[in-house]
Amino acid sequence: QVQLVESGGGLVQAGDSLRLSCAVSGRTVSRTAMAWFRQAPGKERDMVAAIGRSSDTTNYADSVKGRFTISRNNAENTMYLQMNSLKPEDTAFYYCAASSYYLRAYLKTDDYDYWGQGTQVTVSS
Repeated sequence: QVQLVESGGGLVQAGDSLRLSCAVSGRTVSRTAMAWFRQAPGKERDMVAAIGRSSDTTNYADSVKGRFTISRNNAENTMYLQMNSLKPEDTAFYYCAASSYYLRAYLKTDDYDYWGQGTQVTVSS
């Protein structure tokens, strides 16, 4: 059974940094396409950052490029999202996701079949 558990969310001020963690059990992160998504109230769940299955190819939403960094630690079987220069518009519930599919790209919610419960990130102005 695959489980994803996020941690690291919280309330911060604009300009601050946070690091989200996604601890994975039941699947090896080094061979898994993974991503961070976020969902604000009344909005769709959108991809923030993704990392490829067998390489470290990454993709970022335009709104976070240059500020957020996705990474994984194979020894800890954990994925991270380093968020710098946070803005109020980054406020959302953040979810980590993993995919068991073999796809050309992993950019949409339908591309992922395992999800964590999420963690709240609130950025005050």
